[in-house]
Amino acid sequence: MEEISEHKLRIREQALQLFFQYGTRSVSMDDIAGAVGSSKKTIYQYYTDKDDLVSDAIENVLLDNCRECESVIAIADNAIHEGFLAIDQTSQLFRSMNPVLMNDLKKYHAAAYKKFINYKGEFIYQIIVNNMKRGIAEGLYREDLNIEVMARFRVESIIIPFLPDFYGKVPTGLFEVQRELFYFFLHGMATIKGQKLIEKYKKRKPKNSSDAKD
Repeated sequence: MEEISEHKLRIREQALQLFFQYGTRSVSMDDIAGAVGSSKKTIYQYYTDKDDLVSDAIENVLLDNCRECESVIAIADNAIHEGFLAIDQTSQLFRSMNPVLMNDLKKYHAAAYKKFINYKGEFIYQIIVNNMKRGIAEGLYREDLNIEVMARFRVESIIIPFLPDFYGKVPTGLFEVQRELFYFFLHGMATIKGQKLIEKYKKRKPKNSSDAKD
């Protein structure tokens, strides 16, 4: 049973690499079988079709991201530090992702896309709300913020770099766009104290709590 689980994991990991690189539409089950070094028949022992495989792969990306977010929150010294740790944590994910992937999910894989939308609208939204409350309490974010409006704005801004009309006109990578959106959002919320901390972290790009001391 353990060998079967390991084989399924390899299939999922190889498929995910291909999906991230090319999107889902351009990747066939033959491509996945070739990457795994297996046959399509073997893959179909674990997945009913490509849609099933896509859904499982995306679900596991979201689960991994959830664990990483919780880890970031646990070690962050303050709300702004938390944001910088989070953007560092997603750097590899966004650097390896073709923006066409999100459009493919929306068009061809409704179940997987719904998982992403629910994750973004529930878990990520709550993470942002909690971060904003923390930042206000720490004197790093403005007290007059409309938390619900700003949190929803931030959540929805995540999808902007994946829009074909956007990424087709911006000569920079997905991670760089996400980072600039993060800076824009953060500066708009920050107090003078928070602004100083932002500039400090932008120079140091701290990756652990020991770098975040004032």
